[in-house]
Amino acid sequence: MEHQKINYAVNTALAIFFVCISIGLVGCEGISGYSTESLYPDNVATVYVKMFENKTFERGIEYELTDALAKQIEASTPYKIVSSADRADTILTGYIGPVGKSILSAERETGRPLEKEVLINATVSWKNLKTGDILLNAEQVSASATYSEWQNQGFAYGSTLAANKLAKRIVEAMEKSW
Repeated sequence: MEHQKINYAVNTALAIFFVCISIGLVGCEGISGYSTESLYPDNVATVYVKMFENKTFERGIEYELTDALAKQIEASTPYKIVSSADRADTILTGYIGPVGKSILSAERETGRPLEKEVLINATVSWKNLKTGDILLNAEQVSASATYSEWQNQGFAYGSTLAANKLAKRIVEAMEKSW
């Protein structure tokens, strides 16, 4: 009698085990899992970053963004930056606009701003010069940064931080879609 109870318990446990494994395998059927494939298009080796057009009244932001973007592409992607569109596989173009400024907090007694924010918007396009394919088509990207004049940080400091964040977001937009 006890021998039958043990066999029943073992058979039940094995059945439950196989049912759980079967359900687990069926549930994973549509999942592709991890991959060692590059996040960036494979048919690109070089990028020419054209100076961004500045459609705002804030001068110098186009230089900051273009420089930050070239450095970010070199640091985060397998691509090399080239100085001429004639030698490039792809060209990255865009324009900046608008740039927003806002006050985040003010001193209670005097009303002087304690902390400010700068928001930079950009529209980016990326074209493969060899195939004519558009890799990014007028993609809207934005980034913001905070600064405080009480800590000797002016608008130039905040716009540089925002341009660096914007460059990182543009490079993220260059990744292949999953």
